[in-house]
Amino acid sequence: MVKRSLPKGVHRVRRKVKGGVKYHFYAWRGGPKFWEDVIPYPVVPEFFQAFSACTASQKSSFTLIDELVTDFLSSDAMPPRTRSREDVELWVKRFQNEFGGDPMAMFEEPASRSELNTWRKRWIHSPKQYDMAGTHAVKLLNWAVGEGRLKEHYCHKLKKIYVANRSEIVWTPADIEAFSKVAPEWVQRILMLGCETGLRVADLVKVRRNHFEKTTHGKRLRFKTGKRGRVAYIPVTHGLQTLLETTPDGQETLLVGQLGDPLTPRWASHQITKWRREAKVSPWEDGREKTLADTRGTAATRLLNADLSLRQIATLMGWSVRYASEVIEIYARVSPDESDNVLALMKAAEKRQDAPKL
Repeated sequence: MVKRSLPKGVHRVRRKVKGGVKYHFYAWRGGPKFWEDVIPYPVVPEFFQAFSACTASQKSSFTLIDELVTDFLSSDAMPPRTRSREDVELWVKRFQNEFGGDPMAMFEEPASRSELNTWRKRWIHSPKQYDMAGTHAVKLLNWAVGEGRLKEHYCHKLKKIYVANRSEIVWTPADIEAFSKVAPEWVQRILMLGCETGLRVADLVKVRRNHFEKTTHGKRLRFKTGKRGRVAYIPVTHGLQTLLETTPDGQETLLVGQLGDPLTPRWASHQITKWRREAKVSPWEDGREKTLADTRGTAATRLLNADLSLRQIATLMGWSVRYASEVIEIYARVSPDESDNVLALMKAAEKRQDAPKL
């Protein structure tokens, strides 16, 4: 059997019509149509002549997505912080892998919106990644318009499906106890550090001995966060002091892997998920499973116990004061053994917050 193919770049669309199907051929995806036929692989000379005529006037002005992405990644539009830069590079290069060989002008066509939505459906199983794919693609296209590389694009205000509010999901003392019974010690330390500091996962794996310093009344952890670049001052609780004291001599980071190797944020999160399942930690009421990131509500409560104000906790977590209050109240509701004490501390903190300043 002879293997048929189309000229490179040709985009074919199959449409049902009365009495059968018809194929529409475009010079490129999102480009001008140059041929219609009832067969998928036309072989008549007129087909190839039409394609050549359609593309001849365009070739000199073609700019491929590949070139656009390369220029964008080396531009001042890239964020300065390493973590943010890596996120942008990841998604823009995924976009490039899909559309790199296509002309940039395809995104000046209304149909390109459907093309972009079809691409990001690869991550429909993960709402956050689905949204991220669209966000970074649009960021690239907006930059192209701002630089005069595109006249316009049709991918504004893509639908988002990720619900970011996980404030009600917390690790209770019972959850932590069940987890600690089955997880190996090096994994327990990951969960404990999250519960004691409230740092984001990407920061947890970077906490080192030399980040701790003495204060008038004890110790504190002084750490510059990766996402916002702020310096966080976290009081050393009893649990955090235990972690510090049990860190082996010669080990600079508080968290390491099973063989003493450095941990990545992804691997640390994966281990919490793995051993949470082994421990059969109950999911939240709506079925959502608890993750390493959900230790922040537990940490907020422990920091309240360590005499931090609601404003200090909110600043550390990147929350509003009201949101910090809501998270701690939820923790108290699902942790009966600590409810009375936590709520009493909450009321005292709120009184201090509302007290008039002299």
